[in-house]
Amino acid sequence: MPREKGRAMVARNKKALHDFHIGDRVEAGIVLTGTEVKSLRAGRATLTDAFATIDNGEVWLRNANIPEYEFGTFHNHAAKRNRKLLLHRQQIRKLERQLSESGRTLVPLAIYFSDGFAKVEIAVATGKREWDTRYAARCRA
Repeated sequence: MPREKGRAMVARNKKALHDFHIGDRVEAGIVLTGTEVKSLRAGRATLTDAFATIDNGEVWLRNANIPEYEFGTFHNHAAKRNRKLLLHRQQIRKLERQLSESGRTLVPLAIYFSDGFAKVEIAVATGKREWDTRYAARCRA
């Protein structure tokens, strides 16, 4: 069976675009179990409360909700477990340098399949103030 081509969006974090000033974006692979992949292919994921951290030179996606696969058995995955993200060492070092500045955080923007592989788009972000979000909403209207 040939591998699928292109990009298929699974979940997008619209709240992050509203609450943060988005800086550099990075595409990362994600380590998943079999039932997580099946759940993602069914289009079931939520990134609203998710964030990423760098621990001991590894990037982790935390608090992302990938619900249990409905046709799975007792071997199903935990819905909000920590998932490792796959990046090159140079990319991780660059992110660590950017996060060392005050007020910066790593925010996942989207989960999608790119040529059959599950990917996460993460970004270095700075939180908006309340007046920033009101001004952005006024400019959109």
